[in-house]
Amino acid sequence: MKKIVIWGSGGHAREINWLCEELGVQVVGFLDERPEMKGHVVDGVPVLGTLADIEVLKHEVELLCAGVGDPALKKRFVYNTIRSGFRIASSLIHPHVRLSQRNIIGEGSMIFEGSVLSDNIKIGNHVIINRSVTISHDAVIGDYVTISPGVNLAGNVTINDGAYIGIGASVREKRHIGCWSMIGGGAFVKDDIPEFTMAAGVPAVVKKRLADG
Repeated sequence: MKKIVIWGSGGHAREINWLCEELGVQVVGFLDERPEMKGHVVDGVPVLGTLADIEVLKHEVELLCAGVGDPALKKRFVYNTIRSGFRIASSLIHPHVRLSQRNIIGEGSMIFEGSVLSDNIKIGNHVIINRSVTISHDAVIGDYVTISPGVNLAGNVTINDGAYIGIGASVREKRHIGCWSMIGGGAFVKDDIPEFTMAAGVPAVVKKRLADG
């Protein structure tokens, strides 16, 4: 049985720990960059510190870097994990997810219970697809994207790297959401959303520009 260490020790990391319990995957610890968290026990799992603190486990464990919802933080965790010579864990998919065998799922991605992914969908690396999300045919989801609970994506939607889709948002067919953009909770996206912007509302409109990178 493979052993997993999860980056993060907050609410989302705890949900991944629960997902691992459902899948029979052993979680041996959480990582957290906050020094005060080292040594704590969260949901029965120890917070081990940072990568430097688990050097002796390098060849025994695989790391999940999607233990936080912030796409930029996920990307940094991935970079540091690979640079330090640790292995990235494969994707985790809850048994109560419905998805076509023609879909492609990247490494380190999480798909939670109740989600439905229809046909010919491409999911990138370190993507979070939270519970009860629906994604229709021919959608393309880039790396580090976070899709919150209850989101609905119509067919042929493209979401570029690092975008964050808020809880309960909906995106109509053939729309494009630019990289590192953010869609507010409950929004309805009827037009393309530029990169590095925050959009919200029904229909969604751009509210502000976000910092590049």
